[in-house]
Amino acid sequence: MALLAVLGIVIGAFANHLIYRYAWFPRKIGPWGPAELNTPPRTPFDRIPIFGWLGLRRESSVHGRGYWIRPLLIELALAVCIPAYYWFQTQTGLLLPVAYRGAAQIAAHEPWMTQIFWAHAILITLMVAATFIDFDEQTIPDLLTIPGTLIALLLASFSLFVFLPASVGGTAPIPTLFFLPAALAPKWFGPTGWWTGFGIWTAWCFALANRRVILRRGPLKAIDYFFASLRRDPYWIHKLAMWIIGAVLIRIAFGISGSTWIGLLTALIGLGVGGGVVWAIRIVGSLAMRREALGFGDVTLMAMIGAFIGWQGAVISFFLAPIAAILIVLVYFIVTRNSEIPFGPYLCAGTLLTIFWWDRLLNGWFLGNLAILGPFMLWLFIALTGMMGVMLFVWRIFKERYLSE
Repeated sequence: MALLAVLGIVIGAFANHLIYRYAWFPRKIGPWGPAELNTPPRTPFDRIPIFGWLGLRRESSVHGRGYWIRPLLIELALAVCIPAYYWFQTQTGLLLPVAYRGAAQIAAHEPWMTQIFWAHAILITLMVAATFIDFDEQTIPDLLTIPGTLIALLLASFSLFVFLPASVGGTAPIPTLFFLPAALAPKWFGPTGWWTGFGIWTAWCFALANRRVILRRGPLKAIDYFFASLRRDPYWIHKLAMWIIGAVLIRIAFGISGSTWIGLLTALIGLGVGGGVVWAIRIVGSLAMRREALGFGDVTLMAMIGAFIGWQGAVISFFLAPIAAILIVLVYFIVTRNSEIPFGPYLCAGTLLTIFWWDRLLNGWFLGNLAILGPFMLWLFIALTGMMGVMLFVWRIFKERYLSE
């Protein structure tokens, strides 16, 4: 636990580095980067996590009064939370079905839970950084979510046991793979599986290259707009190379087959469903409100989360986000008096709630209902999304007619 506390401090320090250096407008805050020109030189004491921020108070005249409090609390909180998270995942058995929470069963599943912990330590680091960058700038940088998604795909290719446990019909726990609650069908090892994985990868890379599809002048002109926008992107060659290399590696995993392919396909489908749900809400909300309803950073964040915990967990996390928002909105408004709240922190908090209540939510509710409703769940989501769009449209009309000054 002491070593994990040290790891938590290191994770907190790294998250702080990401928050200030990977933001859209980077700031020279923190001991590991260059200082502002009008501040004293950094000292070795400044680089000591937690305590170093006490010395960096001298830069308050440049960065703002009390600027050092938040990064200090982030490092301190993760020093406590990382050991607690490890204990929760590996020692309590709370991720397992109730019937498998005896001491012998918990010990037998500890290696699996430990793999999940290490994968989630990466996810938590990225979610902490994304949360506070979103608070600061109302944006989530691709520099966080793209590498995070690639790491999730890589981990899933090496081991199925980075996914949380599921139990269908009281069976022994297995990783939450994409086909649950149904059985694994042979078609996923054939063209259906290949085109699904390749299609999701291509759609994700397409979205990163061009986030708007302009159809006002027809599909042919939309293609022209796409390539014109692509050429203006200074990183288009990197994104093209990523798509090509990724497609080759997906084909290799498909050829290897077995757990390598199933793990990768699980992460890819989690990416597609997680990002697709938020993207659909974004499109409908933007059309109804005539302004951007959600940032595209929320789409890439939820795609990354889906790649880590699968499409089932991503869907649950998305619908738990408003519950998490209640507390976040209250605290954020009290501290900042700002009513414009970004959505990324809700998604991260909803993800943590999903993990903490995993057995009850997934095994006790989601998989059972999914087995009963089947494809109807998709139509239900489409209907609810349409209803949301109508309500937002009505609210916009009402606000424009009766509440505008």
